[in-house]
Amino acid sequence: MSLLPAGVSAQADATQAEAAHPSAVLIELFTSEGCSDCPPADELLQQVSGHETAEGQLIVGISEHVSYWNGLGWKDPFSSELYTGRQNNYSSHFGLSSVYTPQMVVNGREQFVGSDRRALQAALTAESQRKQIMLHIDSAQLAQGSITFTYSASALPAKGSLQLVAVLVDDVDRSNVLSGENSGRELTHVAVARALAPLGALHEAEQRSVTLPLPASFHSNAGTGHHLVLFAQQNGDGPVMGTDTKPI
Repeated sequence: MSLLPAGVSAQADATQAEAAHPSAVLIELFTSEGCSDCPPADELLQQVSGHETAEGQLIVGISEHVSYWNGLGWKDPFSSELYTGRQNNYSSHFGLSSVYTPQMVVNGREQFVGSDRRALQAALTAESQRKQIMLHIDSAQLAQGSITFTYSASALPAKGSLQLVAVLVDDVDRSNVLSGENSGRELTHVAVARALAPLGALHEAEQRSVTLPLPASFHSNAGTGHHLVLFAQQNGDGPVMGTDTKPI
């Protein structure tokens, strides 16, 4: 029996998926190791990230660990005020009274409790009907203390501006939680955000090159693989109009 939500297919060969997927859908999971409701959402993201929907969209997950649980018994080693700030922006955008975990945001358009499979499937189905821009990572390479990548972009909307955002993620991270609500548990996370960098307005480009510094806490040989995620978003907290990812 499949553990995937209905409409999500098994993971394709990485090379074929990179070459063939007509578009991608971005799932951001705001989570914390200090929250006992979060592990089911972490597991759901693990089950879908890197797979394709029935409509052929590649599901690109990002696990963004927030910081506001850190004073409640356990300091999440992957947490950052940066991701807390991004979630706060979404909270204002969606008109919510407060932030919460776990929260999933799909393509910047829909938000719901991060363990809600039905809501995720409905959001994926809705996103399959939306037109996206062409955004492609042509190459990506880690060097001493930095990452350099090239990308191309086309079919941008005639009106409005898009902001380009780059995210460096660990493919898999594990943690032995020693206190707090998840005390005694070993937690597994996928697509863990380690750096997130707004790159400014996106313009039509046959190819552009970007070099970004790596965070001091990032170790390329830490026993896990890594991906670069690149996406274009309206106003920094609005609809995501295009996404691509590449292993590094």
